[in-house]
Amino acid sequence: MATTGYLREHSSVLLWSMRLFDVGLSLLCSYAAFMVVFEGNREPPSYLLYQLAIIMALLLQLVVFHVSDLYRPWRGEGQLKEFTQLFLAWLVVFGILVFLAVITKTSSTFSRQWLLMWFTGGLVTLMASRLVLRGVLRQLRANGYNLRHIVVLAKGEVGDRVLDNLATSPEAGLNVLGYFSPTDAKSETFKGRTGTLDDGLEYIRSHRVDQIWLAMPLREEDEIQRMLSELRDITADIRLVPDFFGFRLINHSISNIANMAVVNVSVTPMDGVNRWVKAVEDRILSLVILTLISPLLLVIAIAVKLSSPGPVFYLQERVSWNGKRFNMIKFRSMPVNVESESGPVWASAEEQRATGVGAFLRKTSLDELPQFWNVLMGDMSIVGPRPERPVFVEKFKDEIPRYMQKHKVKAGITGWAQVNGWRGNTDLEKRIEYDLYYIENWSLAFDIKIILMTVVRGFIHKNAY
Repeated sequence: MATTGYLREHSSVLLWSMRLFDVGLSLLCSYAAFMVVFEGNREPPSYLLYQLAIIMALLLQLVVFHVSDLYRPWRGEGQLKEFTQLFLAWLVVFGILVFLAVITKTSSTFSRQWLLMWFTGGLVTLMASRLVLRGVLRQLRANGYNLRHIVVLAKGEVGDRVLDNLATSPEAGLNVLGYFSPTDAKSETFKGRTGTLDDGLEYIRSHRVDQIWLAMPLREEDEIQRMLSELRDITADIRLVPDFFGFRLINHSISNIANMAVVNVSVTPMDGVNRWVKAVEDRILSLVILTLISPLLLVIAIAVKLSSPGPVFYLQERVSWNGKRFNMIKFRSMPVNVESESGPVWASAEEQRATGVGAFLRKTSLDELPQFWNVLMGDMSIVGPRPERPVFVEKFKDEIPRYMQKHKVKAGITGWAQVNGWRGNTDLEKRIEYDLYYIENWSLAFDIKIILMTVVRGFIHKNAY
């Protein structure tokens, strides 16, 4: 057991070693970029400023990475989450560095090629080092090292689910020594010690245990209190796993508000730094895209104007984040006042209301392009659930389970449901399922993936009309 617990006993030393290793990688990347840009010339103009910039960046990296909580055990957490956090922290370091260069009027002194190479090379090597570290830890845990030995005290189905999840997540390095439950449902398949809850308490007192997991329904408050009382003299970590499996949760977590532990059951991911990151992503990309497609917008505008009488653009009220209403901009694809008699109609493949040009625009989704202006104005995001008209929101909220939860983020031009084919007159429940998966798993990397999938798969789709 001595070897098994070595990494745990020296975890602080290892985390400080990671800090020094990260700084070393950044220094190496800055030097490599320097040598490439200046072709081995060690004394370019303002060489001293380059040295000061590197020192400042390394100090910023230590502070920002620490504040970003990058130096902590990532046991059992997703790699994408760590990489996203690393990318944002690295972006902040260089953002501050560029800001300092601007306010000190030294920005023209530095080679932009050097900065870009350093930023890119540093990000790639830092991510690669963490990828290697995860691989090493995974191999160590597979060989019985760097494990956390736990005992599960369970009641009801929640315990069985916890045991099943741990069995399928060996990378977490959690070794279940014992599973104790009144029903003893896992006694035939579980290889460790089993028995009643009282048997579990005796086992804990006589064996070395790192963690104790109380896996019980919330209604078992008295039993939970009894277990905590019995374990009051035990030094092992105690974790409560309440029965949340039956709930459909959105971004569930634990927060500390006004010195109270609060369980977040269903909350928006667009809070704090996430909201800022999403806003910056939307504004920058929409401005760039509008600039690039402006000639195409002009051509489409002329075609719409010549195809039928009426305005070029069509404003339609839609519902977005937190139920906020806004006017979504589209190229007009139907004759003016087409719904004056029929009222709002759900689009379908059989309808023949669009003009000739309009039908083409809708089939190719080119009628959606003006919505980048909605993104620039802050009404929409580039990526998010598609917005719907208020009349249909009122209809679907009572018909489609969890329909209103898609409004926990801004509506988008494209989304996870759309790139997977759930658009137009398709299964609404399936579309909502994909929308909620996006909200639950949102990250900057996920947004970029959806944008790339939209570009690669194109705008033409059989369900677009």
